[in-house]
Amino acid sequence: MDGFAATGMDEAAFGEKKGLGEGLRTFDAFPKTKATYTTRHARGGQWTILLLAVCSFLSVAELARWWRGAETHNFSVEKGVGHSLQINLDTVVAMRCGDLHVNVQDASGDRILAGEKLKKDDTAWAQWAGSPGIHTLGAGVDDGDDAVEVEHVQDVLGAARGRRKFARTPRLRGEAGACRIYGSLELNKVQGDFHITARGHGYMDFGQHMEHDTFNFSHIVNELSFGPFYPSLTNPLDSTVATTPSHFFKYQYFLSIVPTIYTARSSASRTSVATNQYAVTSQSYAIGERSIPGIFFKFDIEPILLLVRSERQGFLAFLLRVVNVVSGVLVAGGWGYGLVGWAADVLGRRRAGGGEGVLNGRVRGGEEQEE
Repeated sequence: MDGFAATGMDEAAFGEKKGLGEGLRTFDAFPKTKATYTTRHARGGQWTILLLAVCSFLSVAELARWWRGAETHNFSVEKGVGHSLQINLDTVVAMRCGDLHVNVQDASGDRILAGEKLKKDDTAWAQWAGSPGIHTLGAGVDDGDDAVEVEHVQDVLGAARGRRKFARTPRLRGEAGACRIYGSLELNKVQGDFHITARGHGYMDFGQHMEHDTFNFSHIVNELSFGPFYPSLTNPLDSTVATTPSHFFKYQYFLSIVPTIYTARSSASRTSVATNQYAVTSQSYAIGERSIPGIFFKFDIEPILLLVRSERQGFLAFLLRVVNVVSGVLVAGGWGYGLVGWAADVLGRRRAGGGEGVLNGRVRGGEEQEE
């Protein structure tokens, strides 16, 4: 008697069980291969390591891009009416404080005695001339195209969180041959002229007349900014020095001020900093004794507003981007691996083509095929 029938077993007992899983299996779009039909070799392992390295690098790059956010720059006409503008100044002039006059005159005709509102400290020129980072205007700290750095939103916001006080004047060492002028004052938000001149020159003064050989308008600008005082923000004239051997010399700086708002926006918060940027050009030259020597900052306010925004996408959007990148790399890697394998097989067949024998109808040398 057949042992198969004796056990009461039929062919259905050896197949896959039918049920809900069998019905869903018909919709399987992902073909499977049994493990016994696959082989592993070194080339596949090397290709896998390469794909993992590429995926890791691109994922880290996406993370850095998401954390930094995307910046946009937009210009618009400044809305609203502004009446005042704060100026922040910290400069050292190679003359005694009692021999200097500091004044502001704007387009509305107002004259502000800035010397009465700003602080003046006697100091020594040598204590400032050797400060790190001091450079001439236009040269930058480092020569080359990298001398001008672009301020990003996150850098500006980070710098705005710092202290908002002027540094103390170093203790005087030696003779006081220079004057530090620093502080903040409110101006009319119109075109104006901020200037530093010698006593009795430029404005009528009833004091003792100064000797011309005592004039020396060599100066160091530690800080010149407009708007709220953020000492950590870098401006074009910050840490610049200008020296001259001439007693009658006129320094002129022409400033174009652009109101700027930096905004960082994320899915949970929004932070903004309102400040002013400016571009500067310089025109300085020696003058005659009938002209007025000094340091003149002529500023004009542009009627535009620059909006710099940094937006960061949500974390879910970041995950979707990472998934898309990794998926694209894996798919492209699979295609590349297949093409490399196909090319290797083709080259292998061509190299082995010379060893074919009589089975395919070809013979070697002078042998003839039998009929």
